[in-house]
Amino acid sequence: MKLHLGMMVAASLALAVGCSGGKDQDAGQEGAGAKSGKKIVVGFSQIGAESGWRTANTESIKSEAAKRGIELRFSDAQQKQENQIKALRSFIAQKVDVIMFSPVVEAGWGPVMKEIKDAGIPVIVADRRPDVGEDMYVTFIGSDFVEEGRRAARWLAKKMNGKANILELQGTPGSAPAIDRKKGFEEVLREHPGMKIVLSQSGDFTRAKGKEAMEAFLKSPVGRTANALFAHNDDMALGAIQAIEEAGLKPGKDIIIVSIDGVRGAFEAMIAGKLNCTVECNPIIGPQLFDAVEAVVAGKPLPKRIVVDEGVFDQSVAAKELPNRKY
Repeated sequence: MKLHLGMMVAASLALAVGCSGGKDQDAGQEGAGAKSGKKIVVGFSQIGAESGWRTANTESIKSEAAKRGIELRFSDAQQKQENQIKALRSFIAQKVDVIMFSPVVEAGWGPVMKEIKDAGIPVIVADRRPDVGEDMYVTFIGSDFVEEGRRAARWLAKKMNGKANILELQGTPGSAPAIDRKKGFEEVLREHPGMKIVLSQSGDFTRAKGKEAMEAFLKSPVGRTANALFAHNDDMALGAIQAIEEAGLKPGKDIIIVSIDGVRGAFEAMIAGKLNCTVECNPIIGPQLFDAVEAVVAGKPLPKRIVVDEGVFDQSVAAKELPNRKY
């Protein structure tokens, strides 16, 4: 099944509700707009390349910038916040027109965001929102991570008839998707007393660490009682599948698995019967991001929140949907 929830709003940016950024934020938009006759220069700080999802996200951003003739100054933070902060300060020094970034964690951005605002450079937040006031950025474009967690839990509750001992592979500690996906998942679990998380551990959104965490789960007496797995992303689920098989169990049968992202590897695993469901988190947001960049440079208003369109896919549609996967 594919459930389309949410709306694409990027196509109607010109008609969007005005942002509530305040006087300084508006000044930043006007400053960028004054340069609209020149080539637009955007500084983007990416988290890293920790997963297939992130690689697709980076490619979407780079290719869209090239398509539009926008100069993209790209920085890979290698999953370290200190690297991102250095990159953001470098973009200030370079006097780019717009700064975009996907924060590796939620907290710790206040000082550098103030520096950016004081420099009059508008900020577009991509994929993950930092824990700062809304006046510090123009718009946030990304998925609803809480709803993704809810969708995973709803699917699992239906599949397991409301009864399951669940293992949880969490994402990077302190990151928005890890916090919000867990929140949404547990919110639905409260409606199903027969479903409980028996063990939870971070796999840092990587396949290797997902495998390591699953190996530890399966060596635990409590872990061996589990009949379901919720992974915060597909890469960790794919690593866990390896561990399950090496333990002599059948992933997708002995342990029902639901994960989040919707990468090609997840669809291939579903076709093979090893993964049961993936909740889509669409990384192809380059077009929406650069629609927003061009709107900012032109001095047009933007909504504070733009949610991408996503669905839920289980094994029954995996073979049909695989050719449509762009990542």
